[in-house]
Amino acid sequence: MFVGSLLATYGWYIVFSCILLYVVFQKLFSRLRALRQRQLDRAAAALEPDIVVKRQEALAAARLKMQDELNAQVEKHKEKLRQLEEEKRRQKIEMWDSMREGKSYKGNTRKSQEEDSPAPSTSSVIPKRKSDRKPLRRGGYNPLSGEGGGACSWRPGRRGPSSGG
Repeated sequence: MFVGSLLATYGWYIVFSCILLYVVFQKLFSRLRALRQRQLDRAAAALEPDIVVKRQEALAAARLKMQDELNAQVEKHKEKLRQLEEEKRRQKIEMWDSMREGKSYKGNTRKSQEEDSPAPSTSSVIPKRKSDRKPLRRGGYNPLSGEGGGACSWRPGRRGPSSGG
């Protein structure tokens, strides 16, 4: 009678706890099997030194290849910097020579840059004169009055405890 009342009261709890224990044990056993398999693989790899040597050689070759690629990129970058430095030095010499002759040095450097790069560029847009531009604001603009500001106008905040004061 005691067992019957116990099953009637806690029967579903017992069933769910048994199912939960079954799932937990299955997970633990699968992890335990995987751990044992890894240990066996490590032991087999440790017993075969040829495999270890081949792995290390492949790793060293991959590192060497990556280092060579990096060195090539560094050399390209150094060459580019060297060319830029030479170009700057040449422009400074031209600027100094034009200054000694009494010419404007800024205009000459711009012309020489345009002559050096005759390729068409997309950024060569002819700038508009300032008199052609429309003014950004009308003359009577006052930010405090709220007039003429377009869609943005000042409005007082909400009243209440969220105002922070």
